[in-house]
Amino acid sequence: MNTSDPHPGTPTADPRIFPTLTAEQIARVAAHGRRRPIARGEILVEAGDKAVPFFVLVRGELEVLWPSDATEAPIVTHRPGQFSGEGNLIVGRRALGRLRASQPGEVIELDREHLRDLLHADAELSEILMRAFILRRVELIAGGFGDVVLIGSAHNAGTLRVKEFLTRNGHPYQYVDLDRDADAQEMLDRFAVTVADVPVVICGGDRVLRNPANAQIAACLGFNDAIDSTQRRDLVIVGAGPAGLAAAVYGASEGLDVLVIEANSPGGQAGSSSRIENYLGFPTGISGLELTGRAYAQAEKFGAQVLIAKGATKLSCDRPLCAVEMDDGTRLTARALIIATGAEYRKLGLDNLARFEGAGVYYGATPMEAQLCVGEEVIVVGGGNSAGQAAVFLAAGAKRVQILIRGGGLAETMSRYLVRRIEDDPTIVLRPRTEIVALEGDNHLARVRWRDNRTGRIDGGDIGHVFVMTGGAPNTKWLDQCVALDEHGFIKTGPQLSPDDLVDAHWPLQRPPHLLETSRPGVFAVGDVRSGNTKRVASAVGEGSIAVAFVHQVLNE
Repeated sequence: MNTSDPHPGTPTADPRIFPTLTAEQIARVAAHGRRRPIARGEILVEAGDKAVPFFVLVRGELEVLWPSDATEAPIVTHRPGQFSGEGNLIVGRRALGRLRASQPGEVIELDREHLRDLLHADAELSEILMRAFILRRVELIAGGFGDVVLIGSAHNAGTLRVKEFLTRNGHPYQYVDLDRDADAQEMLDRFAVTVADVPVVICGGDRVLRNPANAQIAACLGFNDAIDSTQRRDLVIVGAGPAGLAAAVYGASEGLDVLVIEANSPGGQAGSSSRIENYLGFPTGISGLELTGRAYAQAEKFGAQVLIAKGATKLSCDRPLCAVEMDDGTRLTARALIIATGAEYRKLGLDNLARFEGAGVYYGATPMEAQLCVGEEVIVVGGGNSAGQAAVFLAAGAKRVQILIRGGGLAETMSRYLVRRIEDDPTIVLRPRTEIVALEGDNHLARVRWRDNRTGRIDGGDIGHVFVMTGGAPNTKWLDQCVALDEHGFIKTGPQLSPDDLVDAHWPLQRPPHLLETSRPGVFAVGDVRSGNTKRVASAVGEGSIAVAFVHQVLNE
C-alpha cells in the first residue's frame, strides 16, 4: 500500500492521518469533481490562499511544503490514492502550507462546496476525510507549523489570553518565551518592537500586531473571510458553547442556512474545562476543548458558518425578521434566532481584581494554566462541578490545592464522584465557609488573604494562582430588555413566561410561546443563559437540538 513519506520532525505516516483511498472510493470522489493533469513544479495551493481546493492524487506525486522566508521545509509527500487538505479546508480559512507537484500526473479536484456535498452524501468517505483533516490539524499544532509567532511572557496576562484564543480556535503557532529564550530580544529587534508591546503576534510572517485584541488576530488570520455578513439567514445563533454548537449541528444538518456568532472562541465555559467525566459516551472522560472542538468541526462539516471574535451588542426583534447588531457595526438578519450566550463566572468583589486577571487570577483550568502552577500552591474558589474538575486536574502537578467555598460542604453542589476524589486526594484541602478578602502583588499575584466566616479569623499565604469558578452571571446585558428576564437576569422561556410578560412584550400570536421560546416569536434561549437551566453540558446540548425542532415550526408558520 502506498503511504505518504513524512520528513523528520513532521507529521507521521499514520494511516489514519494519511490514508490511501481504494479505486472504488476514488471513483466516488471523482463523481463530485473534475479530473485534470498536473505538471512537475506546478503549485496547486499557495500558503495564504483563501479559496483552497481539495485534491485526490491519481498519478504522480504531491509535496506539502512549509514556506519560510526564502526557503521551504518539506512536511509530507502524497502518493497516488492519497489526498490533500486539513482542518482549514472545512472551515474555509486560508491555507497554511504550499502544495506542489513534484512529479507530473493527474488529480481529481473539488472546490469546497463540492467537497461538502461529498461529505454529506458519502458516510464512509466522510469518516475517512474528516478524521484525517482533524488529525492533520492536531499534528500541525503539535509540530508548530503555523503562520503565527507569539512573543510573550508567562507573567503577562495578554500572553495567556492570546495563547488561549489561538489554542481554542485550533490555530497552530510558534511561541517565543521572553523569560527563557535567549534569541527573543533579537526577534523583537528584527520587528522593531519593545517589551512594552508584549504580547506581540507576528502574523503571516511579516505583519506585526502589538498587544492585539482577539478580533485583530482573527482579522489578520482571515478567520471570517469566507463569511458573507450581508446574507439573510434562516437561523442565527449567538454563542458557540455546547448549546449553540448543538443547535448549529442540528440546524445545518437539517438544511437550514445557519450562522453562529461567537464573541471570543468556540466552546464557551465548557471549552475551558480540564476534564468532563460524566458526559454520555465518554467513560474515561474528555476535555472540554476536545469535546467542543469536535462539535465545531461537525457544525462546519454540515455547512454552518461561525463568526469568530465578533460580539453581539443589540437585538432587534421586529417581525418577520430578527436582527443582531455587532460590535463592528454589522447588522445580521435572520428568520429565527437562538440565544446561547451562556453565563460568566461571578468575579471576586475586590477593588484590585482586574490587575491580576490573567496574571494570577484565572477563570479556566486548562493545560496552559496548569503549566504555570507546577510545584506551587493554588486556590480554587467555588463548589460546583467546574471547580471540582479544576481542583482534581491541578492537583496532579501542584504542590497543594485549597478549595474555598462559602457553604458548609460540597455534597449539595458537586457530583459525588468528584467529591470522593477530592476527599481521597491528600494534595487537596477544603476550606468551607471561607472567602478571599485580599489579593496582593505587583505585576503578578504574589499573596492571598482569606477569612474563615465562622470565626472571623484572617489567614493568608504566598500563593500566586487563584482559579475563580463561582456561580454564573448571565450574558444578557446586550439584549437591552428585548426579551423577558427573571430577577437574576436569565432569559425566561416557554411556560416560565407569565401573561404579564407576554402583554409587556406585545406577543402577537394566538399560540403560546413554544418550549425554549422567549417572549418574542422566533427568538429562543438555550443553555446556561436560560432561566431554570440545568448546569450540565449534556442538558445544554439537548436544549440546542430541541430548539431547532421549534425553529422549523416557526419558519413554517
